[in-house]
Amino acid sequence: MSDTAVQPRRAPARPTGTTAEPPGRSPGPLTHTAVMTARALRLSSRNIDALITSLALPIMLMLIFVYFFGGAIDTGSEYDTYVMYVVPGVLLLSAGFGAATTATAVSEDMKGGIIDRFRSLDVGGTPVLAGHVAASTVRNLCATALVFGVALLIGFRPAATWSGWLLAAAVLIAYIVALSWLSAAIGLLARTPEAASGFTFFMSFLPYPSSAFVRTESMPDWLHGFADHQPITPAIESLRGLLLGQEMGGTPWIALAWAAGMLTVAIAASGTLFRLRTR
Repeated sequence: MSDTAVQPRRAPARPTGTTAEPPGRSPGPLTHTAVMTARALRLSSRNIDALITSLALPIMLMLIFVYFFGGAIDTGSEYDTYVMYVVPGVLLLSAGFGAATTATAVSEDMKGGIIDRFRSLDVGGTPVLAGHVAASTVRNLCATALVFGVALLIGFRPAATWSGWLLAAAVLIAYIVALSWLSAAIGLLARTPEAASGFTFFMSFLPYPSSAFVRTESMPDWLHGFADHQPITPAIESLRGLLLGQEMGGTPWIALAWAAGMLTVAIAASGTLFRLRTR
């Protein structure tokens, strides 16, 4: 037997500035998601052009419709002014514009090779995509607050009860999250950020053939049927009724069912597409 003592194997040195972790433990999915959310928000803050566009465009559209076209649009006797009718539609339009940027961000990640780096650090696809969606939700809520503030300045006067406010917020947040996940799936499907931006045009276009700006009864018969049965119309009708204190029946639950269905499909599609793109 050799007289030389067996030396214990030393652990590799940890890079300076990192925090030691207990042996056998690693950050969980929630921690990874929080880190990815913070990263996505930092990237958004550096893309000033897209940030200004997503904030300013819905406001400009609302001002154009209210002051240019509002006097010529008949919305019925129950609305004193056109701004009382159009604001809920603009809120959904703002959600669509804000969610569309998620597709571009996800596509840039897939194209840039950063996903391989994340996988080497044991960060799965779900935290990466969930981080983009959470950041999109934060951006959209800020944009919604800004749009709502401008609406109040130009004459929008809500009459919602406390329960109405809560249910309206639930409907709006549900659609923001669902549209953001759908946008993430589009970002995985597209091969370039430019294509991803183009694919999201349809999602941003959906509020137009709905009851957002005019009554669906005023549309041609072939468009009237689509406008009444597409997923955005129940959300707009729910927000309008809840914010103005109108009787809604089961419309908010129909809107939430649409949002849940879109969310389920989008999450499943995102997981499948991510595995196909990274295998």
